[in-house]
Amino acid sequence: MPKMKTFSGAKKRIKVTGSGKLRRRKAFRGHIMEKKSSVRSRRLGRETDIAPGQLKHVKRMLGL
Repeated sequence: MPKMKTFSGAKKRIKVTGSGKLRRRKAFRGHIMEKKSSVRSRRLGRETDIAPGQLKHVKRMLGL
């Protein structure tokens, strides 16, 4: 059987922590930051966990 390839888009965007959790960056931080409040931009700057409903799908994309 051929090797399973990882999904490159997920590989670039998702980080696996030492304990095995999956972390991602939040959306809406790329541009047009002037109109967003500083509280909102600080909140969007932090990493967050991947939603439990998507874990199985994302782990498959990463080959875990």
